[in-house]
Amino acid sequence: MNEYEAADLLGHCAAFDNRKPSIAARMAWASALHDVPLDDDAKAAVAVYYSTPPQDPEAKLWILPHHVRTLRSKIRSKRLENFQYEPIAGETTAEYLSRYRGQVRAIASGRYPTPTDRLALEGAPSRQFMQELEAHGWQGTRIVDDDERPVEAELIDEVRRSGPLGLVCPTCQAAIGRPCKTPGGSEKQPMGKPRLKPHTARLRAASGSSSQTPEQRAAEEQRIRDMSARHLARPPEPNHTPQAAEPEIHDIEIVEPEGDAA
Repeated sequence: MNEYEAADLLGHCAAFDNRKPSIAARMAWASALHDVPLDDDAKAAVAVYYSTPPQDPEAKLWILPHHVRTLRSKIRSKRLENFQYEPIAGETTAEYLSRYRGQVRAIASGRYPTPTDRLALEGAPSRQFMQELEAHGWQGTRIVDDDERPVEAELIDEVRRSGPLGLVCPTCQAAIGRPCKTPGGSEKQPMGKPRLKPHTARLRAASGSSSQTPEQRAAEEQRIRDMSARHLARPPEPNHTPQAAEPEIHDIEIVEPEGDAA
């Protein structure tokens, strides 16, 4: 686009925004749009810009050269949405590039009609392709009986429940996929601090072991009590300062003044 073509485009813009084109403006627009020709798409880009309401209703629309470039490119790209090059047998790389670029320019400019039908895959796999798959052990056309579906459901359930985190913890009721929690809670961890190792009952359930016998349960509870007793019997840490004893509060004594004695 040269200066005179830029002046023509600015005159087209002035019909929308009442700008006053000048020599300096046409020189600036020609420099910014030096590789964009003045065609119907360039003028259509101006119309698209001024037909789109701004995000701010109080803002004034004022088109700039980069708006023309971007909107013109979108107009031309839209015509190529369904375009697909059809090669010719025996063509060389140079011939392919020349034909491809020529078809793209012709359709993008609007000189040739835009393809309206989107290409789609049609038909089923060929018989030869299915035979090759079945030769490798894949039964693509096999009908699955209803009796086989429960087996598949069990396999899916087994995969979902793999590992200790694949089931709810029987001890702390931690949800599937969530780590076990320690007893109690804090402001930072209201539900309890996460354990690095799942509870024994959760590990046992994940491995498929049977539930604890009364003797095993009693031994487990005794082990926990022994651990708690050892924890309480530990000496205080060196930096631990015992709390000072609360001061004793005496009852109030009523003292009568000596001059009031009867």
